[in-house]
Amino acid sequence: MFPGPLGTSITGRALEDGIWNLETVNIRDYATDKHRSVDDTPAGGGAGMVMRPDIVGDAIDDQWSAEDNVPLIYLSPRGESFTQDVAHELANKPGAVVLCGRFEGIDQRVLDARPIREISIGDYVLSGGELAAMVMLDAIVRLLPGVVGDEGSLAEESFEQGLLEYPHYTRPQTWEGRDIPEVLTSGHHGKIAKWRQGKAEEVTQARRPDLWKEFLKRNRAEK
Repeated sequence: MFPGPLGTSITGRALEDGIWNLETVNIRDYATDKHRSVDDTPAGGGAGMVMRPDIVGDAIDDQWSAEDNVPLIYLSPRGESFTQDVAHELANKPGAVVLCGRFEGIDQRVLDARPIREISIGDYVLSGGELAAMVMLDAIVRLLPGVVGDEGSLAEESFEQGLLEYPHYTRPQTWEGRDIPEVLTSGHHGKIAKWRQGKAEEVTQARRPDLWKEFLKRNRAEK
């Protein structure tokens, strides 16, 4: 499944240029039976299968050490929400070891026995953690120096200032009877910046009242 979309576009070019690197590990390589089994039936009964602690534990111990000073992450619907702030935090780390679960997840004893940080990309369930890992890695990699051509554009993206991004327009000037807002073609940078800030606040207040509340709280604290 990897690198998948991470091997295309800006993340793919950065991968080719050595700005970041990706090493994939197949947990089945740590299986001990001829069928390379990594899961078993859940204790107490129930549907699905659970990834075995001995197999997952061996894989983690072979690939991660506390001395490496990199986070050990498990993609899980039960984890903390993955946000732009978390993406920045992880982008400043020397790397990460990311565990992708399958089936009903992994044995809880692994999570209790290792310093694993559980992270969720949203309130829904996927077939496995691989797609979630790709989403997380894409958001992190694009923050690395040299990945995005115009790094100044990163500062104006959604969530960077605690707001959703303002609307964008480009040529033609008129399309289906709709014009580009006049202020954007005025050449007056101060007015353009003010318009964009106002629109960002407007769309955030309307669509994400939770973000708007945090934005107001942060602004009051800074003042």
